[in-house]
Amino acid sequence: MEGVSMVINTNISALNAATQLDINSANLSTSLAKLSSGSQITSPADDPAGLAVSMKLSAQVARTGAAQDNVNNAISFNQTQDGYLQQVNTALSRMSELAIQAQDVTKTTSDRALYQQEFHALGQYIQNVSTQSFNGVSLFNGANLSVTSDGNGGLFTNTGVTLGSATYTTVINDNITSLTGAVSAVTHTQNAIQQLASDRATIGANEESLGYYAAQLSSLSNNLQAATSQITDVDVATESTNYAKQNILVQSSTAMLAQANAMPQSLLRLLS
Repeated sequence: MEGVSMVINTNISALNAATQLDINSANLSTSLAKLSSGSQITSPADDPAGLAVSMKLSAQVARTGAAQDNVNNAISFNQTQDGYLQQVNTALSRMSELAIQAQDVTKTTSDRALYQQEFHALGQYIQNVSTQSFNGVSLFNGANLSVTSDGNGGLFTNTGVTLGSATYTTVINDNITSLTGAVSAVTHTQNAIQQLASDRATIGANEESLGYYAAQLSSLSNNLQAATSQITDVDVATESTNYAKQNILVQSSTAMLAQANAMPQSLLRLLS
């Protein structure tokens, strides 16, 4: 039987043990980095393909979040519009009431002048509302707004409403100091209230659609984050087990390296 070669100059066993110790130490360091960072990928070398996919998913999550902000801001825009229009509705209802009261044959011209004073003040309020804005964007100029509805730049057309149409300006300029004017004002306020109902329905449709987009984006964001987590987040239980394994291997490799370094000492006894 061929014997085992025993040499002093080159300690192959020690070299092998040292190499294995280096490998195990690197694995231990990688495991420790994963546990301490909470990330499965602490360097591109850990999972090149996974890193590439996670980067794309993370970018999509960011874009989706930005689209969510845009949609939520558009919802706030519509809610602000409707808040104003609720008050305009109250004003128009009161103006129609005043126009009817001004038709009372028992009222004098002076009485109608008092009604006109309040009627005019309410009309000025409506006119003032028509100039209001939301963060510098006009609320009631009738312009449609293109709202980003997804992370790929898709758009939703937010239909605009205007308080500057003839239906509103006519009633604002009515004068109920005369019976004829009061009769006209009743018709004009009814038309304005009907137009207002249509405008509020438009705003309601905008809000409803935007609400669907918001819910869709929220669900998409959650799913994208879950997919990213599967790639990048470390499984603590699994990695803790791996860390314990690598720790034992490092200790074992260290002990074996010590044994391998001691082998030449045994050979020296043969020379003494």
